[in-house]
Amino acid sequence: MHRRHLLLAAGLASMAGGVRAQGDAPLRIVVPYAAGGSSDRAARLLAEKLGSKLGHPVVVENRTGAGGRLAAQQLKNAPASQNVLLLANPAIMVVAPLVFKDNGYDPDKDFQPVSHITDYEFGLAVASAVPVKQLTHLLAWLRANPAQANFGVPATGSLPHFFALMTGQKAAVPAQVVGYRGSAPLISDLIGGQIPVAFDTFDTLLPQHEGGKLRILASSGARRSSFAPDIPTYKESGLDLVATGWNALFAPAAMPREQVRRLSAAVRDVMADADTQRQFVSAKMTPIASTPAQTEAMLKGYRAQWAPVVRQSGYQP
Repeated sequence: MHRRHLLLAAGLASMAGGVRAQGDAPLRIVVPYAAGGSSDRAARLLAEKLGSKLGHPVVVENRTGAGGRLAAQQLKNAPASQNVLLLANPAIMVVAPLVFKDNGYDPDKDFQPVSHITDYEFGLAVASAVPVKQLTHLLAWLRANPAQANFGVPATGSLPHFFALMTGQKAAVPAQVVGYRGSAPLISDLIGGQIPVAFDTFDTLLPQHEGGKLRILASSGARRSSFAPDIPTYKESGLDLVATGWNALFAPAAMPREQVRRLSAAVRDVMADADTQRQFVSAKMTPIASTPAQTEAMLKGYRAQWAPVVRQSGYQP
């Protein structure tokens, strides 16, 4: 073999070895929130199964700060040699880029979709002592008593905040959104009668609904939740509105496309596994398996629905 061919073969072998080395390195899944939340639980359920699938450790790392933006800012410039993924939700990939003038990262240029892993819905609730049992009756009362249209949400700028605005717009109710410092004080005030209506993620409201302390009048999914099939959807209640949130995995822009495809395929296999799905459902989460292209299409569709609401709200952090 000519010397030139030997050098070329050696170079190709070296490149292949580099790809294998990255693929065999422990995978880090960075969660931008504290341990114990729904995003963290989703990452840890996935990591346990994914490690066996890949044949090497998968470590979940909680990197908090700036409402999740800090992790995205730090990971956007991760070199191609790092085997790391970001578990992100709409607050990071949709809302923050719209409301922060200097967001510190571009979700399209700095990241590439890997896989959509979970979906969640929103719920509208009233205290159990309130005699209203249907969304249509509540909206009729709010239209007749517009001064009472105070919608409590767990945090200003959160997805429930913008979902409350979407509800007000669809129902022609001039809503005033009242932001709380978390779900616990919101639910406490709802039960105590200090706020007439609350919006939060469905899984957060459901335990109190099951305990008889509040009543979820409607869920925001396209179909009734399998976790509470007795609760109608918005559309069934006469309000043409469907809205969900999600958790998805994203890779830094520098990660080689072949590695992204490999990780995505492994995640899809894990998320399609019957035992994995059972564990997610037990945790009140809806498991999803998708390709990078499907995840990107989901993200674009989500932006088209939510961006106008966020912009029209005039919300500033």
